[in-house]
Amino acid sequence: MSAKSLVLYGGIEGGGTKFICAVGTGTGEILAETRFPTTTPDETLALAVDFFKEQSQSLGPLASIGVASFGPLDLRPVSSPQGASVTFGHILPTPKPGWTNADIVGPLRAALDVPIGLDTDVNGAALGEWRWGAAQGLDTFIYLTIGTGIGGGGLVNGKLIHGLLHPEMGHIPLPHDKMTDPFEGNCPFHSNCFEGLASGPAMEKRWGQKAETLPPDHPAWDLEAHYIALALGAFICTLSPQRIILGGGVAQQPQLMPLIRQKTQAMLNGYVQSAEILENIDSYIVPPMLGGRAGVLGAIALAQLAITAG
Repeated sequence: MSAKSLVLYGGIEGGGTKFICAVGTGTGEILAETRFPTTTPDETLALAVDFFKEQSQSLGPLASIGVASFGPLDLRPVSSPQGASVTFGHILPTPKPGWTNADIVGPLRAALDVPIGLDTDVNGAALGEWRWGAAQGLDTFIYLTIGTGIGGGGLVNGKLIHGLLHPEMGHIPLPHDKMTDPFEGNCPFHSNCFEGLASGPAMEKRWGQKAETLPPDHPAWDLEAHYIALALGAFICTLSPQRIILGGGVAQQPQLMPLIRQKTQAMLNGYVQSAEILENIDSYIVPPMLGGRAGVLGAIALAQLAITAG
């Protein structure tokens, strides 16, 4: 079957460092892909538009486009129970220079004239893992990315987590013993929140070198696992997820995952009486099955939802 006889969807994983754009099918097959640095909103979105126009000519027209973007985002469309928002599809105040109040949906819709699905990058990655990866068959789980920033998303009762806006799991406060860890934190909004204490830039600022250059036996990893376990314990007690998926560059350090599992069990101290935590923690806290493609595949899944919603 030729590509032009398939229903094709566009996907954008919009990160603070790079954008990944892809064209794929409803089965998760990627037919074309490109990536480029995140510069200014106008320049970055123009590159995305050019890519999709070129692929529409060579592969066939797109049914819709999904965008899984860094944020915070205004996700309140006209049909929102909270009421219509004139800034739907815009990025809200963000540490990324030049992107506060940037309109993501408007320029794409105007240039490409297709339905646009929008959600956070982590909700998008969660959706991808639910469709094709480590969360298949579940209805309540969370996906966390721990890297340049920390974000979280997921599904509850089979639906992406929304509400007032969207989850900001990277900005929960954590217990911070400044005698043990005198580092003040790196978040411009909250100083020593989860992201401020445990993101890649926080580790670099605390230890004076990038996280990936730290040796496996460096004390940084025990402290990092401590903060991640504190956060996971809070999420387990709040949302009762059936599985936790940990993505992002920091989380993929091989020495870190065993420490996180061990410290999460110790922190919960037997309170959550579930075999998944007490006996099967290795299959409860897991890496993404889709690896680095979770976000862009999730964006394609968002494109499919945009058709359904329409």
